[in-house]
Amino acid sequence: MTENNVHYEEFKVEGEKLVAEIKKLIQEGNVRRVIVKNEKGEPLLEIPLTLGVVTAMLIPVWVALGAIAALAANFTIVVERVDNPPPAA
Repeated sequence: MTENNVHYEEFKVEGEKLVAEIKKLIQEGNVRRVIVKNEKGEPLLEIPLTLGVVTAMLIPVWVALGAIAALAANFTIVVERVDNPPPAA
């Protein structure tokens, strides 16, 4: 995969909307990695996503995100997207 197929987006969200926004991004399907940063820009959590991630496998991630969301008011979500994901094997 070439770097031309990968791009990054950043979203500012409030703590109470953190989990819902990440769930929505994951459902889009072309997200390869999600990084949650605090107000200072320090990474708090990095979620690598692969093709075939089952929602049940993400339960510990949701718990961690809920705990992180309770710590602060504002976060930045950095999304690594793949424009043309390769076909599943």
